[in-house]
Amino acid sequence: MENLQKLAKLVRYFSLTMSSRAGSGHPTSSLSATDLMVSLMFGGYFKFDLKNPAYHNNDRLIFSKGHASPLYYALWCVAGGIDQSELDTYRQFGSRLEGHPTLEFPFTEVPTGSLGQGLSVGVGMALNAKLDKLDYKTFVLLGDSEVAEGSIWEAMASAAYYKLDNLVAILDVNRLGQRGETMYGHHTEIYEAKAKAFGWETVVIDGHNFDEINSAYEKALITSKPFMIIAKTLKGKGISFIEDKDGWHGKALPAEDLEKALVELGEVDTSLRGELTKPDQVPPPSLPQKGEVKFTDYPKDKPVATRRAFGNALVNIYPQFPNMVALDAEVSNSTFTEIFQKAHPDRFFEMFIAEQNMVGVATGLDKRGKLVFASTFAAFYSRAFDQVRMSQYAKSNIKFVQSHCGVSIGEDGASQMALEDLAMFRTLQNIVVFYPSDAVSEEKLVLEAAKHQGSVYIRNTRKDTPIIYEANEEFPIGGSKVLRSSDKDMATVIGAGVTLHEALKAYEELKAQGIMIRVIDLYSVKPLDTETLKKAATETGKIITVEDHYAEGGIGEAVAAKLGMPVTRLAVRKMPRSGKPDELLDYEEINSRAIVKAVNHKL
Repeated sequence: MENLQKLAKLVRYFSLTMSSRAGSGHPTSSLSATDLMVSLMFGGYFKFDLKNPAYHNNDRLIFSKGHASPLYYALWCVAGGIDQSELDTYRQFGSRLEGHPTLEFPFTEVPTGSLGQGLSVGVGMALNAKLDKLDYKTFVLLGDSEVAEGSIWEAMASAAYYKLDNLVAILDVNRLGQRGETMYGHHTEIYEAKAKAFGWETVVIDGHNFDEINSAYEKALITSKPFMIIAKTLKGKGISFIEDKDGWHGKALPAEDLEKALVELGEVDTSLRGELTKPDQVPPPSLPQKGEVKFTDYPKDKPVATRRAFGNALVNIYPQFPNMVALDAEVSNSTFTEIFQKAHPDRFFEMFIAEQNMVGVATGLDKRGKLVFASTFAAFYSRAFDQVRMSQYAKSNIKFVQSHCGVSIGEDGASQMALEDLAMFRTLQNIVVFYPSDAVSEEKLVLEAAKHQGSVYIRNTRKDTPIIYEANEEFPIGGSKVLRSSDKDMATVIGAGVTLHEALKAYEELKAQGIMIRVIDLYSVKPLDTETLKKAATETGKIITVEDHYAEGGIGEAVAAKLGMPVTRLAVRKMPRSGKPDELLDYEEINSRAIVKAVNHKL
């Protein structure tokens, strides 16, 4: 116990000095959780091989309250993971010790700082342990302010549903948020009642009493449910003039105050180091031998929705990717992940109508080596976009797939119509965006997505569409398909998904008028096939894009930016409403009639 107290004093010293040296940071948020984290890491409860951070049976530690990064870095320094001198670089450009933890720091599981997300990632990592039959635990440090986030309670429900007795949440109830008292202050009984109502086992403790802290961890390790330690703490603990005082959030101590604080802290042995308990050595999970991919044979005379082909594709490619799992937000009979669920029920996880949690869980599973396909209605990724945004900083390899995009979904109306999804996903760094037009291209692009190391977004259409490609057609990332062309083409029409079929209808109508156009399937929306687009622009002189998406951020803007020339952009510009798919395509002027009109106008 005495050693833990000395280590806690050292961690507080490092948290204060590194943030003051940087001139910014969150030292008071770090001080409140110091005793909790020192006991976890150096009390024998957290098992981790410091020399092998990626070891499959290491316990996982997620700082959902990522602003407590001074504490995080100090702990790993005291554990021997980094040299003390590196703390001097905190928050400097080029340092691994960024303001909130990122993957630049070798012990970071996932980047955090956008509050409310860490517990969902923890659910994913705990699910992975169950799936792989490993005995590691996942620990998540939560701040009391972030427990106001709905995503926390989505994760709480999910953890209870999946009986994740290997997941431990540590709630730092320090009473004070950024601008004053939190919703419940120090009323720990409210947090306990809510956690119990969600099916968690709980214990309420004094977060600065090592006897109570250690007892809580001992209970957490033998629980039969997900476990929450609700710790009453004081923000700025250990320094009297900032302890439990408002107005100190996110403020480093100026030099004069730091000097006073260090006097209060007393003598500190900066050479002292803690020791981590090593995990059990167990063999890595075994996977079935890889098999052959066999695609579905689609008759040319039977239209098939790309969303249905997606479900077929998951089953068809699984033999080559036995580390694959599928998540769905309770719409598997529409996204057709139910086809995969029936074939491989142990590899399918129902996330219910909780899309934020689904993306967080996907990130957790991904970081533990799973190939994740996560699916829902396209419109509902918008409510999870912060989680999607953060996943890019985790260098994730998640395949985001949707159905029900655009006005072509029909009678369900505007609330179900994704009309901004391409704009959202195109903003992400290093993501690939696919928009298949038929079942053949869908299956091939699902395979391309699985093979690609990096996140992918696949935009699927609700309605059945004709089969236009032969089974042996290939669809590389960054490609496109020129479906109609001649040396007499007077304009180029670019479509994808449902609008490609409208472009092909327009081609026939214009051909009957003696007007030849080029038709391009822009199945790879990001990256674009620049060479083909520039060739078409040079040879035909006029470019028309047509998309079932808002004009802002969609295909038209992408093409125009790449070509650097005027582009006629047919897109959804009116307030969408219920109706038959063909009625709505006509209403929004993105059907074959509108394309014919636009071509004639350009000529």
